[in-house]
Amino acid sequence: MQRLRRTIVTGLAAMAVALVSGTALAQQPLAKPSAEMPELSGPGSFAIGTQAHELAVSGRAIGVRLWFPARSASSERAVYRHRRALPGQQALEIAEAGAAATHAAPIIGQRFPLILISHGYGGWAEHMSRLGEMLASRGYIVASIDHRDQSFTDAATFAASFGGVLLNRSRDQQFVLKAALDGKLAPDVTAQIDPGAIGLLGFSMGGYGTLTTAGVPLDPAAPAFAQFPPAARSMLPPPDALLAQHVKAVVTLAPWGGQPGAMAWQDAALANLRKPLLLIAGDQDDVVGFERGVKRLFQAALGADRYLLVYREAAHNIAGNPVVVPLDADFPTIEFLADPVWRKDRIDAINTHFISAFFDLHLKGDDSKRRYLDVPTPFANQGQWPSTFGQQWGGMTAGDNQPGYWRGFQRRWARGLELHHKAAGE
Repeated sequence: MQRLRRTIVTGLAAMAVALVSGTALAQQPLAKPSAEMPELSGPGSFAIGTQAHELAVSGRAIGVRLWFPARSASSERAVYRHRRALPGQQALEIAEAGAAATHAAPIIGQRFPLILISHGYGGWAEHMSRLGEMLASRGYIVASIDHRDQSFTDAATFAASFGGVLLNRSRDQQFVLKAALDGKLAPDVTAQIDPGAIGLLGFSMGGYGTLTTAGVPLDPAAPAFAQFPPAARSMLPPPDALLAQHVKAVVTLAPWGGQPGAMAWQDAALANLRKPLLLIAGDQDDVVGFERGVKRLFQAALGADRYLLVYREAAHNIAGNPVVVPLDADFPTIEFLADPVWRKDRIDAINTHFISAFFDLHLKGDDSKRRYLDVPTPFANQGQWPSTFGQQWGGMTAGDNQPGYWRGFQRRWARGLELHHKAAGE
């Protein structure tokens, strides 16, 4: 048992949240993005409202943060606060200024797609608030779950905490999705949901949950559950077939569960997924494994029309709000808040660009957004946008006149990215 505990801690500790000592981190509200960011990374035309709610799932309390198109803007902006503490480390205090209004009324009489967001292990509902607000401003209702993963103090309680995540991620997602569709969660907001246009978005362990919520059954005999007693394995949540029918598109960022040490789903089960799928990962992710983890999921999901967006040289932190790292921050702070190579504001903008295009295509039926996904070359570094000596493009993003470059990006500015596509059956 001691060996098991050491193995779990060694293999998964990188997923735990590092902490900032007594530091408040401020995020700027939604605004027009910098000219260096891709075309679809900015906010849409809707004012945004937000609400926070509490739910009880199988005796556990979880939270849900809603963002939604609002009737009008308001000066009462939300401030998202979070405190996180790990054993032996000082506390992280975050205060993020949002763009959403806390007392705004939702738009009535118009249907909007729903996107369900699920965070990683040790995360919180507002970890991706910037993305949630962006999507709401573009005409989506967004429900972000606060899973409230069990805290831990030592190896034994860490194993129990992570085991609870394996059991509860998809269960929480299914519960919140059903509550939203049944009008039991914030009926003034959820009454405006288009039940035929549901998207799932999960990071890390949230990504693990979304695949099952979308309809892929877990394998009780998988290495991920090898140390579970039979009673616990019998508690693994199955997909809800009727609920999964509402899901029309899935985004997973650095999803956990595909790597050899987990293998949470059989290849045959993954091959039966019929939902359009966008996977996003760093090719140096040593938490969930890129080559044998994320790429395995991409290859195995044969029944899905699917994309794989790759940040070359990036590690696991390819989700979450960009924040200003204090100059005097210690290394655990930097490791949690930043990536060794990529700026987080660039990652956030690029994620927003492609996630917006993907959901607009599959949840709103906007076929014009396919042009942003069907790139002329999967390796952006090979993109062609010739110029003559001394020619300046003046902040122009690639469009119809630059067919050899990734649409929506400034010249040279898609470097370091890959975007692979496989149609269903490939």
